[in-house]
Amino acid sequence: MKILITLSVSILIAVLTGCTTKSNARQQAREAFVSGQQQAMAQAQQKKSVMFIGSVQNPIVEWTEDLTLASGIVAADFRGRRDPRGFNLRRNGQTYTVTSKQLLQGEDFSLQPGDTIEIVP
Repeated sequence: MKILITLSVSILIAVLTGCTTKSNARQQAREAFVSGQQQAMAQAQQKKSVMFIGSVQNPIVEWTEDLTLASGIVAADFRGRRDPRGFNLRRNGQTYTVTSKQLLQGEDFSLQPGDTIEIVP
């Protein structure tokens, strides 16, 4: 939510001041989005939490010892229009790919504090 507000404010300021081109406004919006993502990642790493990137209502989910990928997706409140194709789990500089098929067949994965899960549409 904070990211979206930051992004909207950046675009609104650019439009109201009239001192920028559309491409500059887009670039400023991209920079604001990336900054918001970086802030969220820093918060997730400071706390015992995991971060979800994608169509979710709650991008930061508090970590518990029994948190799995499936329960994390539920806690993040996935809001995509379609079922995701898969998930990229980033942990300690490594990326692991998990398909939706694996998850639906009961192959769930334990999450660790600081994990980042990107939902692949």
